[in-house]
Amino acid sequence: MIDPQGTAYDLTGPDDAPVVVLIHGLGLTRAVWQWLTPDLTRFRILTYDLTGHGESAPPQGQPTLHDLAAQLAALLDHLNIDRAALVGFSLGGMVARRFAQDYPQRTTALAILHSAYRRSPEAQAAIEARVVQAETAGPTATVEAALERWYTDAARASRPELMDLTRQWVMANDPQVYPRLYRVLANGVDEVSAPNPPVTAPTLVLTADEDHGNSPEMSIAIATEIPRARLVILKGLRHMALAEDPQAVNRPVRDFLTEVLK
Repeated sequence: MIDPQGTAYDLTGPDDAPVVVLIHGLGLTRAVWQWLTPDLTRFRILTYDLTGHGESAPPQGQPTLHDLAAQLAALLDHLNIDRAALVGFSLGGMVARRFAQDYPQRTTALAILHSAYRRSPEAQAAIEARVVQAETAGPTATVEAALERWYTDAARASRPELMDLTRQWVMANDPQVYPRLYRVLANGVDEVSAPNPPVTAPTLVLTADEDHGNSPEMSIAIATEIPRARLVILKGLRHMALAEDPQAVNRPVRDFLTEVLK
């Protein structure tokens, strides 16, 4: 389905169940949630493609986190959904936090997966260099290095089909649009660090100990700023833990949502 704003989405699950929105990361599509949704059948699940990704319309000009939060708000309006819990992965975790700041009354809970906090000068310079690389040569130029950051050595060696699937997702991005969204990931993080007023929705913050771009230290900082937030650090996994070891991510997310969305 596609809404009047050009957002492609799927809505499944019981009509009377609490709504959970799943927000994917940079360069991916709503298909990345294929490993999580089977464990969330008790909820009404909304997945969608971020602006400029998958089947959704491209942005006009340079988008911001506010724009990406507004995209979700418009989709919820179209579907007559007043409030929802948000599960955001990577860039999607930044969108979820921005939405919770811009639309607190519409946010019932947050699960922030593998998402960034303020970076060191060195880390910020590294991600800005990748943006320039994407602007110069498109997503193809960044995908192999991304696979190294996203998956463990063992997964890259033993699961070629998963590596190929991930490559296909990233390389399908429009080379003129992808860098604009990459710039949101690079430059939007200060908007959702040290939020004022603070986020008050029940929150789960999760990352993996080998996810160096979205590190345990970053997740600790995010959780520290949100009252009563829960923190989970997975062992022996990297950025795409949700695909490499789905149950390691699914269990804490499912248990959290089941508890707070009674």
